[in-house]
Amino acid sequence: MSDNQHWVGTWTAAPAPAEGAAFANHTLRMTPRLSIGGGAVRVRVSNAYGVRPLAIGAARVGLRASGPAVVPGSDRQLTFGGEKGAVIAAGAVLVSDPVALDVPALADLAVSLHLPQELPASFGITGRYARQTNYISPPGDFTAEATMPVGRITDDWYFLCGVDVGAPKETLGVVAVGDSLTDANISTHDGHHSWPSQLARRLVARGGRPIAVMNQGLGGNRILHDVRGDSGLKRFDRDVIAQPGVTHAIIMLGTNDLRNRSAKPEEEVNAAQMIAGLKQIALRGQTKGIKMIGCTLTPFGHETFLPGAWNKRREAVRLAVNDWMRASGAFDAVVDFDQALRDPENPVNMIPKFDCGDRLHPSDLGYRAMGDAIDLALFG
Repeated sequence: MSDNQHWVGTWTAAPAPAEGAAFANHTLRMTPRLSIGGGAVRVRVSNAYGVRPLAIGAARVGLRASGPAVVPGSDRQLTFGGEKGAVIAAGAVLVSDPVALDVPALADLAVSLHLPQELPASFGITGRYARQTNYISPPGDFTAEATMPVGRITDDWYFLCGVDVGAPKETLGVVAVGDSLTDANISTHDGHHSWPSQLARRLVARGGRPIAVMNQGLGGNRILHDVRGDSGLKRFDRDVIAQPGVTHAIIMLGTNDLRNRSAKPEEEVNAAQMIAGLKQIALRGQTKGIKMIGCTLTPFGHETFLPGAWNKRREAVRLAVNDWMRASGAFDAVVDFDQALRDPENPVNMIPKFDCGDRLHPSDLGYRAMGDAIDLALFG
């Protein structure tokens, strides 16, 4: 990589515990869709929730053709400190050596990891749901196979947490932090409908300075309390500040704080508590020179996904947080997702065409509207 380039994350997955997953001498072939392209690639693998070291027997990367197949001539062996395999300490992340590989913007990669050891559910598999199809082999190392045999499919990411590309120094990196509304839960499978995906497409279509988009959405995530992984406050350093090339962060957190899925009285929040947490997130990013962009919270009135989660008190808290977000200036800029999706005739709900049907998660059109609501001028 030349002196006028640096590493930028072009794709990410926020680590979380993967409940019930287990492996034993399997090969994973996962297919991340990049935001920006480049001529050199490296891969990051996370053992964030493992209770003991994780062995990687072999790893490869190439351009994906279709299904579990790799484009001929694009396959590259990944090494770690010059070695074919590696061991990742419990709680740690591993960065591969770079490989020369021309990858276009919005391309699909095929990243293959061989897991030679038995990894029972008690190991603490690190993963996150993907809303797209990934592949698990029969037992064996199939990393070098042009078309990997498939034992089963999965819609999760396992261990893979990032892909970086060598990019010009002026390249910007945008990290999107949120919950299932950022991960595009309930959207059409393999459709890449999340609002960060839509933002990436718009930025590529605009041209000019390259701008990477890293989706660090995590289903169920909250500002203040852990659930299905670490809270937004706890994971901020790992999932935002540590991302290669990050210059901007878009924060959409708080819906699950309101919904209190754990139904614990001590985790029932008020507006002041949520605002204090969001202020801290903004401050921590700004201290590192990251432009912090806050998002208003979308309506979820009388949701069917978790009946009883909405009530008038929680709605009042949502409105108070949104009013603060718009007026306070704590963030460097604001994206008004509430205004983009709410039904003007019934503002506690989304516009029907933007609602997937559960009154909580947007439809494919709704996610697209969220991505379209972001002013590209925020990124120069």
